[in-house]
Amino acid sequence: MSRSNRALMMFAAGFGTRMKHLTTDRPKPLIPVAGRPLVDHALALALDMGCAPIVANLHYKPDPLRTHLEQQGVKTVTEKPDILETGGGLRNALSHLGTQPVFTMNTDAIWSGPNPLKLLDAAWNPDVMDALLILLPPGQALGHTGKGDFAADTQGQLTRGGKMIYGGVQIIKTDGLFGIQDTKFSLNLLWDQMLQKGRLYGLSYPGKWCDVGNPEGITLAENLVAMPDV
Repeated sequence: MSRSNRALMMFAAGFGTRMKHLTTDRPKPLIPVAGRPLVDHALALALDMGCAPIVANLHYKPDPLRTHLEQQGVKTVTEKPDILETGGGLRNALSHLGTQPVFTMNTDAIWSGPNPLKLLDAAWNPDVMDALLILLPPGQALGHTGKGDFAADTQGQLTRGGKMIYGGVQIIKTDGLFGIQDTKFSLNLLWDQMLQKGRLYGLSYPGKWCDVGNPEGITLAENLVAMPDV
């Protein structure tokens, strides 16, 4: 069920501490990967989808990232004095995104295969879903060292604790954010509410994905980009 609203939130406020020395003088989204800033790989997917408006939250070393993104038509929202995490950051940006369900995208991953935003858009069904997340089996998630996040039944309805890995891209309804009292909070709080209602869904990605969360992930990502049929 394709949607008319294509507002997208890019999460770009993190400190990038796992990148060690690479983030001493720049925010993680500006670290080069395969000849382009990491954030530009995510932005290319958003532009290919026709997303508008595109909003990014900033916090760590925001000035160069603000200049880079605003030159490409991205609206930026700087979180200060404190970083608000994913849930607080999304709620803080809603005045620019509107009231309809929005795409959200992490900016520290490389995708090989179809545009994940287009897959979500085609599969979205607001009658039964409050959020639809892109998930990957472990064998398709390069650079991921943690446990899985979710299990999905045959209809895509999610439960916690399975082997499927969240790829950092979703469509989500945002009205539930206003019932959370905390200023700084993770979107996991909103997902937990959706899980209790049986309205959190996932979609398995058919390609590969690389987590670029540490220096070793850069090499994995560049090898992935260099593969044929990316």
